[in-house]
Amino acid sequence: MNKLLIVGTVAFDSIETPFGKVDKILGGSGMYIGIASSVFNINNAIVSVIGGDFPDEYLSILKNNKIDISGIEIVKGGKTFFWEGVYHSNMNHRDTITTELNVLADFNPVVPKNYKNAEIVLLGNLHPSIQLSVLEQMNSKPKLVILDTMNYWMDNTLDELINVISKVDLLCINDQEAEQLTGESDLSVAAKKISELGPKFLIIKKGEFGSLVFGEDDYYNCPIFFTEKVKDPTGAGDPFAGGLAGFLASCSKITFNEVKNGVMYGTAIASYCIEDFGPNNIMDLDINLIEQRVSKIKK
Repeated sequence: MNKLLIVGTVAFDSIETPFGKVDKILGGSGMYIGIASSVFNINNAIVSVIGGDFPDEYLSILKNNKIDISGIEIVKGGKTFFWEGVYHSNMNHRDTITTELNVLADFNPVVPKNYKNAEIVLLGNLHPSIQLSVLEQMNSKPKLVILDTMNYWMDNTLDELINVISKVDLLCINDQEAEQLTGESDLSVAAKKISELGPKFLIIKKGEFGSLVFGEDDYYNCPIFFTEKVKDPTGAGDPFAGGLAGFLASCSKITFNEVKNGVMYGTAIASYCIEDFGPNNIMDLDINLIEQRVSKIKK
């Protein structure tokens, strides 16, 4: 069984959609990834930072999902990262009302000693210098490094981002980001250019049109799992990444076929997540329920 090291945010989210409103619920990319990957009964740990205002009950949720939280720094007297957003009626667009970095602004990740040899590392959507710092703390080269990033870092820290991309095995971005990174609107051409930067595998997410998987001269177009019950799409990309990483951590080898299957599991878990607010619907998700949706995706 491979160890999975997750670097990402643990935060508060306040969310309003046409189906309701929630205030200061458990959020953050690291949290979603950790809970989603825990479905596979692997050893995983989150490296992040929170303030003294973060309730013990939220930490208990992570521990109850068998997530190692020794890498989560608690800044006493500090305030936890907070995001607030409102979704439009069609749920495809949202307005960010507030983003408060708080303790995240001075975050210096420290990898727990027993995870410095983790075989799988997932670098969540953070500043490239933070992502690089984590890689430099590893005792040996991981079997697989997964990178999630976004257009903000392409706009503001492109050189640093390119450096991190050259050191990872799997890059996960959306179609607009792939075009911005390469200047190519044809995603197959963009994929080839990205592979030349270093990654062995590439996943390009296309929202409601699923995701494309490239690698080892192979290609796969994974559809979404259609669900009519969409309450909150906020965390969809993170449980997708968590399901992918969790599945790969449960594999003895990692080839294109394992990555392809991991994308199906990530898609299935994300489909459950968006059916309720925050991580509520994936807290105690049964692997058999996930398998049912994976089976339908395969068909």
